[in-house]
Amino acid sequence: MKGSDTEVNLAVNLAEKFTKLDPTFSIAISGGGSGLGITSLMNGQADIANSSRPLSQEEVQQFKDKKIDIKTVVFAEDATAFIVHKDLPLDSIDVETLAKIMDGSIRNWSEVSKHDAPINIYGRQSSSGTHSFVKKKLKIEFANTAKEMTGNAQIIEGVKADRTGIGYVGAGYVAPEPKESQGIKILKIKKDKQSESISPMDQDAINNGVYYFQRPLYQFILAKSWDKVRPFINFERSPNGRVLIEDHGYYILENQKNEI
Repeated sequence: MKGSDTEVNLAVNLAEKFTKLDPTFSIAISGGGSGLGITSLMNGQADIANSSRPLSQEEVQQFKDKKIDIKTVVFAEDATAFIVHKDLPLDSIDVETLAKIMDGSIRNWSEVSKHDAPINIYGRQSSSGTHSFVKKKLKIEFANTAKEMTGNAQIIEGVKADRTGIGYVGAGYVAPEPKESQGIKILKIKKDKQSESISPMDQDAINNGVYYFQRPLYQFILAKSWDKVRPFINFERSPNGRVLIEDHGYYILENQKNEI
């Protein structure tokens, strides 16, 4: 199993729990980004690709060209959180202003808060599904000054150490780890300037689909590997698996509760 850095910690814990129930089942897990996972699936280097984005049209065509059949499972709902240093005097932000920060149109915090300092952006590499998701939702190209970090942990550490930093991470990555969240603040998001500000940690908002940066998390599975991996997939969808997913700060929607 390879792919999304957003999902990797959860995948490791799910695998640990499942292999305790079935010691004969062996599973190796690595991150590297959604794009890497999908490429690995295409090249026969993985049975499962974890992805925080859907397949692109180009990827769909590549699988067809290679005559590779895959199955798609949506196993959880994730929210992308925007984080700043804990001391930054800002608690919420609207989507339009956030887009201007991320594309470099707004370069100083004084334009949106009482803090006069240049804005430093901590983002992900282009192979990241979270990078693609944020770019698409904000309808932007990222500022060329944005730092490209290799994963959620690097972004969190960068923002912790930078009073003028802003970054984006999978909310599930920070939610279950209070120590990870020390030193940072999770911004509430407004769809527009008149809207209510909503936290990515608000389960009711996620269940109702009203948080602007929420998305399904996918697993793409080689059809020829389906019988082999199906027991693990069904464990994810079992009551024990769902508890673990929710403990990691992700959300289970109604259509993700049945075995397949």
